[in-house]
Amino acid sequence: MGFGYKTAWLAAPTASPKAVADALDLRRRTSLPWREGTGAAYEQGVFIARPVPDWTLAHGRTHLIDELEAPGPRFPDWLRHLSDQLGEVQFFLNDRSSGHFSWARAVAGEITRAYYYGDMTVFRDLGEPTDIERGFDAATPYEQHVMRVARSWSISPDDIPDDSVTASGIYGFPPGVEPRP
Repeated sequence: MGFGYKTAWLAAPTASPKAVADALDLRRRTSLPWREGTGAAYEQGVFIARPVPDWTLAHGRTHLIDELEAPGPRFPDWLRHLSDQLGEVQFFLNDRSSGHFSWARAVAGEITRAYYYGDMTVFRDLGEPTDIERGFDAATPYEQHVMRVARSWSISPDDIPDDSVTASGIYGFPPGVEPRP
C-alpha cells in the first residue's frame, strides 16, 4: 500500500509520532498499523508513523493539502511553526492528477527552501535550489521530481516496504475536521 503519490506528507528527523501529532494538534487519535493507517489517510485524516529509524512521516491526502492551503499565505507560517516545535520539518506534495508538486524544508523555525508548482504556475520559490533540484532535466516538475527531492533530503515513502513496518502509528484529524462515516 504505502504512499507517496497523489498525496502530501511531512518528514521530521528527530520528532516522535506523538510530538508530530501534538504539533499538528490532531484530534480523535487512534492507533493503526502501517497499511491500515496509510490507506485511511488517503481517504481522510492524517496518519503519522516512524517507519524507519530517524524519520517520522505524517501523510494525509486531503487534510495536509486542503487544511494548509499550500499555495496560500498561511503555508510559510504553518511550516515555520511546525519547525519551531519539531526542529527540522519537510513538506512534500505530489499530485500528478491535479498537476501540483511541492517540496519545502524548515529548520529551527526558518524556511531554507520552499517550492510549489501547480496550474502551470510557480506559486512559491523561496531559498536556493538544492543540489538535487539543480540536476533536474525538465523545467516543469513532475511526480518523480518530488520523490527524488524526498530521497535526497530524507526518505522517499515509496522506498519503504510495507512489510518492514511493524510498529503502529497515530491516526487523527486536524482541528475543525470531523471524520466522514
